[in-house]
Amino acid sequence: MDLLADSREVIRNDGVLLLQQLTKSNAAIQKIVAFENAFERLLDIITEEGNSDGGIVVEDCLLLLQNLLKNNNSNQNFFKEGSYIQRMKPWFEVGDDNCGWSAQKVTNLHLMLQLVRVLVSPTNPPGATSSCQKAMFHCGLLQQLCTILMATGVPTINTVSEVIRGCQTNQDYFASVNAPSNPPRPAIVVLLMSMVNERQPFVLRCAVLYCFQCFLYKNQKGQGEIVSTLLPSTIDATGNSVSAGQLLCGGLFSTDSLSNWCAAVALAHALQENATLKEQLLRVQLATSIGNPPVSLLQQCTNILSQGSKVQTRVGLLMLLCTWLSNCSIAVTHFLHNPANVPFLTGQIAENLGEEEQLVQGLCALLLGISIYYNDNSLENYRKEKLKQLIEKRIGRENFIEKLGFISKHELYSRAAQKPQPSFSSPDHMMFDHEFTKLVKELEGVISKAIYKSSEEDKKEEEVKKTLEQHDNIVTHYKKVIREQDQELEELKQRVNTLTSQNEQLRATVTQQVSQIQQHKDQYNLLKVQLGKDSQHHNSHGDTFQMNGIQTEVSKLKEELEEWKKKHELLQGQLKEKDSVIEKLVSTVSAELDPAANSWFQFFLCFPKELEMLRSQIQLQSAEISKLQMENQKLQVIVRVNKLFLLSMGTKSSRVAFLQLSNEVKALSEEKESLKQHLDSSSSTVAILQDEKSKLQREVAESKKEQDDLLVLLADQDQKISALKIKLKDLGVPVEDEDDTESGDQGDEDEDGDEEDQD
Repeated sequence: MDLLADSREVIRNDGVLLLQQLTKSNAAIQKIVAFENAFERLLDIITEEGNSDGGIVVEDCLLLLQNLLKNNNSNQNFFKEGSYIQRMKPWFEVGDDNCGWSAQKVTNLHLMLQLVRVLVSPTNPPGATSSCQKAMFHCGLLQQLCTILMATGVPTINTVSEVIRGCQTNQDYFASVNAPSNPPRPAIVVLLMSMVNERQPFVLRCAVLYCFQCFLYKNQKGQGEIVSTLLPSTIDATGNSVSAGQLLCGGLFSTDSLSNWCAAVALAHALQENATLKEQLLRVQLATSIGNPPVSLLQQCTNILSQGSKVQTRVGLLMLLCTWLSNCSIAVTHFLHNPANVPFLTGQIAENLGEEEQLVQGLCALLLGISIYYNDNSLENYRKEKLKQLIEKRIGRENFIEKLGFISKHELYSRAAQKPQPSFSSPDHMMFDHEFTKLVKELEGVISKAIYKSSEEDKKEEEVKKTLEQHDNIVTHYKKVIREQDQELEELKQRVNTLTSQNEQLRATVTQQVSQIQQHKDQYNLLKVQLGKDSQHHNSHGDTFQMNGIQTEVSKLKEELEEWKKKHELLQGQLKEKDSVIEKLVSTVSAELDPAANSWFQFFLCFPKELEMLRSQIQLQSAEISKLQMENQKLQVIVRVNKLFLLSMGTKSSRVAFLQLSNEVKALSEEKESLKQHLDSSSSTVAILQDEKSKLQREVAESKKEQDDLLVLLADQDQKISALKIKLKDLGVPVEDEDDTESGDQGDEDEDGDEEDQD
């Protein structure tokens, strides 16, 4: 793995060749190489070498990728989850002109197509194939393949076939693809033209048949579109365009046996597991020749069958009839209604023909067995019991079972049962279809049992079958009801979402309109109040009156503002006086505190009252300013309304005068704002004073506490002195009071001197 990242191309290329040999038929090594980032490195090498334009190195890398992915589900899942499918899209950007392609480019492109088929092979697990198909659609790989579908031929057709097989999304996209023709036609129609054209190569016709089968596989919508092109009500009356149904009918009744077989198998796939379309196809009428009445498609098939055409043609028609009649009692009734059909079948089965005819005999026995097993006994002459008696008399039960077994024992049957893609070495070997082999395997056993059952067992089985059919019908009915209810529910959900969004939009519109109406009402009321009863007659005198009113209000506002200025100046003077008082108070606080400063303490206690008075005055001033501000706002509203009125109704001179007054009002508003800022500064000064007051209060409280402590200490000292005096007296020492001590200090000193001498 390290060799893949080597900078030397020779070493890298030899590493690719070595890994090719190591990964052949070895799942363990394949997983190791894949999880060692081989996909990333190999895709990088392919891109570096030029994708499909690269040389032999690209081919070697593609072969190694095939070894890693083929029949290895874990590596395929890792490749898909690693988003490597998206990196395959540039491989097929090659254009439509393939004339100048080299042999190496063709080889590279074919290997790239094979790599795509490895990821979507029908032999892979259904879930893995489906996820890869969806990834190819979403990344645009399918679209890219459809653009080169006509230019690159068989390999691309087979690749597209398996990319769309069983995937409804991819099948719907393929149905919408148009071929690059003039006039543009659906790609399906153009491909069917090649299939029923005997001049086209055999491999191309087989590839187109496989593509058509994959398009119809588990695609009831596509089946209905094909069958609808055959119904009388939908056939193009002008005949300008050729439909798929017309091409299939033309191939079914042409002189080319291979076209007969391909058209019969393609039409059988349009009816596969779809009882409704089987009943609708009974309505198809064909014009055989001029002057003769039209015959049904079913009758025409049996007519050609009885004419003894080639074996390949008869095998194709018998497979179509068996598919058509199986699980469709109405189609069986129509088939038995033709009196020539049952004798023809019994005659074919009873004869001892050659080895080539044994396959036709087996298919005739299968068709007759289907006519018995799915018979609803609506025709008296061809009831189940009578058909069994006819087989017993004309053929014999053992002989009938033996002829029925010729089908599954045939070599071509076993080869067709292996894989869905038709692969035949020559047109002569083109006998069985893969889906038809599943039908034979399903019906061979039940038909053999039905031949040996008695009438009573048939009745019991018929009752059980009716019960099951009733049950199936009930289930189908309820499924249909549930499906319809789901569709209705989905439609109602969409309608609810739409109505909800519309309701929200309408609510928003109504809210907006209500607000606009309210604004208009407010403007109308203001105009009505301002203009008075004479607002209906708008003239020059009314404009003059309106201007006079505005001037009066402006002058009033000026007077009020002048009064406010005076009050503010008075307030500033009071604040200055208080500032001087505070300064004196601070100087007093800085002086030494003593217990005798009671007068200062009383003054300090009176200071908060003065501060509160000052605050109340400021609050009154603030209330007056707020009142003036509200009046100013009202006046501004009146001015705006009058401005709207004057601008809409007044003259040019009145508008100029009004604008001048508006400028004056604006100047007054600015002056008011400056006064408000002064008031805010005054409020901040008051806050500072309050902080200083609280500081002084704290200092006074602290000094008072210290004085109280000193008083307590003095009281304790007095008590100690008194106790000592009492002890001295008890000892006989004469103790004098403080007053005596002060008056006779000299006498005491003499006595003390005598005592010292005595000592």
